Amino acid sequence: MNEVREGLMKFVFLIAACVSILSTILICFFMFVNGIPAIAEIGVFKFLFGMTWKPSNGFYGIFPMIIGSIYVTAGAIIVGVPVGVLCAVFMARFCPKKLYSVMKPAIGLLAGIPSIVYGFFGLVVIVPVIQDIFGTNGKGVLTASILLGIMILPTIISVSEDAVRSVPESYYEGALALGDTHEQAVFRAVVPAAKSGILAGIILGVGRAIGETMAVIIVAGNQTIIPTSVLSGVRTMTSNIVMEMGYATGLHREALIGTGVVLFVFILIINLLFSVIKKER
Repeated sequence: MNEVREGLMKFVFLIAACVSILSTILICFFMFVNGIPAIAEIGVFKFLFGMTWKPSNGFYGIFPMIIGSIYVTAGAIIVGVPVGVLCAVFMARFCPKKLYSVMKPAIGLLAGIPSIVYGFFGLVVIVPVIQDIFGTNGKGVLTASILLGIMILPTIISVSEDAVRSVPESYYEGALALGDTHEQAVFRAVVPAAKSGILAGIILGVGRAIGETMAVIIVAGNQTIIPTSVLSGVRTMTSNIVMEMGYATGLHREALIGTGVVLFVFILIINLLFSVIKKER
């Protein structure tokens, strides 16, 4: 009876894995089949490095959106990664039990908040602060980076905390035996041993940052220009797709799908770079 159950469960797991792989292949196939012909028709160089996006006039340059996505994602990493990793270390090794019982559900709640709610928070809270400090309209790279940095915190904290907790206690005890203090043992022995898991959390956080749409639309300014400063308005590739896909037709629609192909390749390159860094370390 047990052998039958095990065989049945193996079959179920195999089917689930095949469905996941097949879904990914179908999505990639749809994107590339519909996007690459449009890129070829427009011209690869004009599409990737064109400075003007005016579909009504036949201009389909997405270079400002590529730069905007890079700027916003880099800003989110600068804001979110240090805070997230340090918070994870604190929760795993320094946090009192009573405080932990409050922080853990709160971080889980952050992960469940819809993107549009984050967008409203950025519009009502972060944008006015930027307006008061810098005297601008408050919407731009800096605002979007801060908001995305907050949004990726739950992912980074959860994965990094699990990674830190998974390090064998002997690492910590060995560091103490060699004369390290509690803080030194944590940051010199435990955290380096957990770097693989921490990096995985960062990769997941970056993936959410670069793929985020609704919150960015609300606070980024949505200007199809290359930002000249962190206060300039910006439009990301995801925002461009969402804002125009509803009414786009013909080559315009295919160009938006082509933008999705570029975004897919962009995320793939980032993951490969993180994998290389992980192997080197």
